[in-house]
Amino acid sequence: MAFAGQTPTIIVLKEGTDTSQGKGQIISNINACVAVQSTIKSTLGPYGGDLLLVDSNGRQTITNDGATVMKLLDIVHPAARILTDIARSQDAEVGDGTTSVVVLAGEILKEIRELVEQGVSAQTIIKGLRRGSAMAVNKVKEIAADIIQAGESEEKKVETLRRLAGTAMNSKLIKRNADFFTKMVVDAVLSLDQDDLNEKLIGVKKVTGGGLQDSLFVNGVAFKKTFSYAGFEQQPKSFRDPKIVCLNVELELKSEKDNAEVRVEQVSEYQAIVDAEWQIIYNKLEAIYKTGAKVVLSKLPIGDLATQYFADRDIFCAGRVSSDDMDRVCQATGAATQSTCSDIQERHLGTCGSFEERQIGGERFNLFAECPGAKTCTLVLRGGAEQFIAEVERSLHDAIMIVKRALRNTTIVAGGGACEMELSSFMHGFADRNVPHKQQAVVKAFAKALEVIPRQLCDNAGFDATDILNRLRVEHRKGNVWAGVDFDHEGVRDNMAAFVWEPSLVKVNAIQAAVEAACLILSVDETISEFPLFLGSWLFPSTALTQDVIDRERRVGGASGTGPWPSPRRCSAGAWRRPRTRYASPGSVKDRRRFREHDAWGRRQIKDIKKPLLVQSTMCLNERPLRVL
Repeated sequence: MAFAGQTPTIIVLKEGTDTSQGKGQIISNINACVAVQSTIKSTLGPYGGDLLLVDSNGRQTITNDGATVMKLLDIVHPAARILTDIARSQDAEVGDGTTSVVVLAGEILKEIRELVEQGVSAQTIIKGLRRGSAMAVNKVKEIAADIIQAGESEEKKVETLRRLAGTAMNSKLIKRNADFFTKMVVDAVLSLDQDDLNEKLIGVKKVTGGGLQDSLFVNGVAFKKTFSYAGFEQQPKSFRDPKIVCLNVELELKSEKDNAEVRVEQVSEYQAIVDAEWQIIYNKLEAIYKTGAKVVLSKLPIGDLATQYFADRDIFCAGRVSSDDMDRVCQATGAATQSTCSDIQERHLGTCGSFEERQIGGERFNLFAECPGAKTCTLVLRGGAEQFIAEVERSLHDAIMIVKRALRNTTIVAGGGACEMELSSFMHGFADRNVPHKQQAVVKAFAKALEVIPRQLCDNAGFDATDILNRLRVEHRKGNVWAGVDFDHEGVRDNMAAFVWEPSLVKVNAIQAAVEAACLILSVDETISEFPLFLGSWLFPSTALTQDVIDRERRVGGASGTGPWPSPRRCSAGAWRRPRTRYASPGSVKDRRRFREHDAWGRRQIKDIKKPLLVQSTMCLNERPLRVL
């Protein structure tokens, strides 16, 4: 078949597949990440605000923890979700600095956006960013101070760790009770096995009611009283130096008459079967009693018969204990979980200095204290509301991780923007002297992006950010390495002398993660999606319109046979639904009239939107960068 010199159309992707590529795609991805940054940056620092997040089920969360905010935002934009990943990795690796890493990554992308628009190759920018990252990391390691010496006293070591934990709590809801909780956090971390430092062995129990000062630190294990049967009231509720047996055995009478088929010739044979069922459970209970244990715990149910049996012999029992709590009991008391009652030996039993069942608020707790080999502990948190206690738990997690990392990596830097300003000053000077050509602009853009941390700290505190940053630049040029923001007197001070300390690992990991995220986003210049990109479904589930989207919709034609400018259609998100499209320009008088009607309708929609959220526009001919209204 002849095509008369024409090249036949080759279809590679199925109908409806959306493709976006080129410089416009990179800029669009950058804008999406910057939009996410603008959402979270107001939570940074000691005067950062909290976010109230409500999910689709109506569950409320009040937090300013960066990793929690990023997880609950439910971001669906593929490029912007990279920021969620780096926040999660920062939380897992270091525990603190999750907001800082997202803010820094967004600012780096914002600073290099102009270079992308000017036509600088993405690979050139990536090389410059990685060079700048290596310089910054080396500088942090150079200026970091080692404050935990090998032979120093235990008191000085504890005081240093408390100062580090206090810095992590300064941006949290519990900053007014920082002295109370820093002692709790340091005691919790030091109670762990110092060779392992497994923070999962620190149990956290939340009890609504009371105040923060009513929270408890238990150097052992505490868990809520489990479901109990009749006869539990007669059991003793406290012991001194008891033996403890931990089981994975069901101590409940299980009649088999409903679950088995037995052929008997006379009634006495049936009675023998029933007696055997009772004898089996009694043999188990007798074996446990002979061990001399005074506290019996089991992951499986302990029935009413066993409960009454133990009560008659002054033994405490608890069934349906969770696996986590049972593991921590074994870790603290030295017990070994047994799956049978027939061969329990002395070495399988654990012990503790004291056991008691105590009323805490509206709950009853079983407390194992004074454990001889305790490598675990429990924090019992009190507060007036569930959301508040949950935020306290997240705050303590960050502080625990900071103390844990400080024990492994003993170098620190000053906080309050001091470290970032020193890095920025150093990199500006180094780039002017030693970095040639286009990479100099990239390194200087990275250096400028580092200043976002002290600037945002000032903005959130209500300070004059421009004035304070100018004063900080002057101080760092004079060689005052640790000059940072003074939140007490709205000025500048030596934050190292003011004990505003952070582990250097926080800064190193944040810089590396932010730069790698920026490089990954820059390296993506094409997106292929198997479904059409509807407005209102890309960055956040709910979305408003942007000017760029309107400009795109002006250029989009329809396939309905009514001309290139179809009547506007609505989707459930309150935005326009993207029709089957083709690109066109208004040519005839009728087309131009439809163009004006379409444009006026779209602008009315912007005015009617009540929640100005965000959207990523799709790429089309001559598209300009997205501008969020």
